[in-house]
Amino acid sequence: MPIINSYPQDIDIQDNDAWIGTDYATRNTKQYTAEAVTNYLNQKGKVSIAGQITYKLVDTLSGKDGTMALTPNNGTLFSAITGFKIAKDNLAGKQVVAYLEFLTGQEILIADQNDPEKFGHYTINSYAVDPNDDKYYILGLSFLGGNGSVVVDSYYNMVNFSFIADKHLVFTQASPAAVWGEGSPRIVNHGLDKYPSVTIVDSAGTRVIGDVQYIDKNNITITFINPFSGKAFLN
Repeated sequence: MPIINSYPQDIDIQDNDAWIGTDYATRNTKQYTAEAVTNYLNQKGKVSIAGQITYKLVDTLSGKDGTMALTPNNGTLFSAITGFKIAKDNLAGKQVVAYLEFLTGQEILIADQNDPEKFGHYTINSYAVDPNDDKYYILGLSFLGGNGSVVVDSYYNMVNFSFIADKHLVFTQASPAAVWGEGSPRIVNHGLDKYPSVTIVDSAGTRVIGDVQYIDKNNITITFINPFSGKAFLN
């Protein structure tokens, strides 16, 4: 058999690249792909990143570590999620009760491991033991932004978003209006707990100047001479 250093080196690793190893249970020699090893590390929470925990979204909770569920479940828009049940131990079998308690009142980002464009940005409003099963806790959430919907049996990373970047929000005015916001009178409730800078673009992506009035640290009014739709970026 040739010695190891006689084989050419490959620095361009692909998902289907493989190497030989031994199965722990059977002691049989098997082939392992780079993709399979990556999935194992992600799904078992073996890669440690400060402030990040990994969970699997399931239809029915069964006491397994690292699972979470909500109702309705599969296909629910991130924007429609107001809370979910989550196991007190993550996929690595490590208890995260104290960490989740610490996150109450702060922002989190929940993102699909395999599709980063599917994510939800929330504030954790409440955190309490599930009265029907003390292996789980119930998180109450307020949606701040995001895109897409959740998929059952997918794996999601949950991270403290407050430590990643300064607070921001994108407000979308879908229908043309001279005063942007919701309710009566129209107000943009951003919940950022600060007086943010505001950049406005119309539906064509052209920057527009409007009259921005700060009501308090969490609410503003945006007024224009003529009605139109677009987005306001609050930072």
